[in-house]
Amino acid sequence: MAQNLGSVLLIANPAAQNGNGAQAALEACALLKEQLSPLSVEVATTLAPKHAIEIAAGASSFDTVLALGGDGIISEVVNGLMTIPAEQRPAFGIIPVGSGNDYAQTIGMPRGVEKAIAALMDAREALVDVGVCNDQYFVETVSFGVDAAIALETVERRQRTGRTGLPLYLSASMNQLINHLDILNYTMVVDGGAPQEGSMYLLAVQNGVSYGGGFKITPKASLVDGLLDIAIAKPPLSRLKAVSILLMAKEGHHTSFKALEFLRAHRVQLAFETEPPAQADGEKLHGRVFNLGVEPCALRLLVPKRSRHSSLTATSPAGYVRITEG
Repeated sequence: MAQNLGSVLLIANPAAQNGNGAQAALEACALLKEQLSPLSVEVATTLAPKHAIEIAAGASSFDTVLALGGDGIISEVVNGLMTIPAEQRPAFGIIPVGSGNDYAQTIGMPRGVEKAIAALMDAREALVDVGVCNDQYFVETVSFGVDAAIALETVERRQRTGRTGLPLYLSASMNQLINHLDILNYTMVVDGGAPQEGSMYLLAVQNGVSYGGGFKITPKASLVDGLLDIAIAKPPLSRLKAVSILLMAKEGHHTSFKALEFLRAHRVQLAFETEPPAQADGEKLHGRVFNLGVEPCALRLLVPKRSRHSSLTATSPAGYVRITEG
């Protein structure tokens, strides 16, 4: 598909992977110009958080926009692209050079500059959904409670220690699950139905499958079904059981626990008694009331042609079958 990428804008986060993003951007630029042509590729590097939103919002003259970095810059670029009218919106691709790379895993995009660009050169377009929370778009996840606290602590620990990957996420997870397993009260309205009151430890609203670097919290989620997948962990739940659920979620084997509830919806309204820990694609959210929905088929995403990931296949809106703990 290289001949169809047209004019390309590469938006790179030089701080990705604790500073390795700058070198990755140089490598990606050279490979793209070699595969396409020097005149058809431009590179823009971000200077501060949210800068990628501004860059992408002004990219309507390009045929393709690529984001190089982790889930954070991918989410920022999508937020910028979504301000462009759909008929003028460029195709979108990713070069995963982050710590978690959950969106890349969801669509089957290989890690590393060389492998990712090879996949982009042979990619196909898929019309995928984009989630929205209040006035902010998200590509993979919005979560509340202990899982959001874990995600935010992971970011803080990465900045403080330089550590990355699964060990970083697990250390943050153990701290939160053992020391901060707090119960939060909420009211939820699903697709305009009757309000439902409940208590929870975590509540994840997913467009994609995973968070935290590959923990498949909603293993049946699809980017192309026009639905959000919701996972809720409810009390009572011991700390030992919480850790067990976390470890089993790495491969999506946690869905049989009675403490967990799964559902699907086009839109969800959530109101909390007190402001919860909350995050969208790794960025901290503030507030007590959240309106979540999905814009179907909003993005022309470049995915590996040979990818057969279930997240790119529409699934039944009936949702998860409730099963009891074995």
